[in-house]
Amino acid sequence: MKPLYGLVLAGGVSSRMGQDKAALVYEGRPQLDRAFSLLAPRVSRCFVSLRKDQKTDVVRSIYPGIADRSQAIGPAAGLLAAHEEYPDVAWLALACDLPFLDDATLDALIAARREGCTAVAFRSEHDGLPEPFCTIWEPEALEMLSRQVASGRVAPRQALINGVMALLPACTPGALDNINTPEERRQAELRLAGGQDQTCQE
Repeated sequence: MKPLYGLVLAGGVSSRMGQDKAALVYEGRPQLDRAFSLLAPRVSRCFVSLRKDQKTDVVRSIYPGIADRSQAIGPAAGLLAAHEEYPDVAWLALACDLPFLDDATLDALIAARREGCTAVAFRSEHDGLPEPFCTIWEPEALEMLSRQVASGRVAPRQALINGVMALLPACTPGALDNINTPEERRQAELRLAGGQDQTCQE
């Protein structure tokens, strides 16, 4: 199989949150720091996806970065920029705003990687569709995404649905809940303070 690289997606504008989500602190650490620390030991190389105007940002500049080529296509820009930079590797792409993500979830994703699968993703606990931002994208899936974006369809999830993928049940319930608004952040802080069990559910 192709080498596996890691990509923490941190190039968004955080419009709903009203402040930079990558810099939000949970349990004493910025989200970006926590996401990168979880991902980096599990991949050959790890990068942060960012916008060009974020290259000198204090939160992002300490990590190896790959800048988006376009800001008009949302998260697909980060995935495609990484693929353009290193086209012969698979990418484990991870959103930076997953404060409940745990080791078991990432390990289950990597363990499910198989020859012949263009991607490995978890089934959303909310709508049953693939979760595109804690996903292993093989080069074939990213080529499909590139063609899809060229035709005007920019949603990464659609490329997963159209490919040959391994779709996994949730490992740790709630691990892939992302936090987009101040109210969601408040609820997340309450959950973390409650010390909920974060063990993999067989």
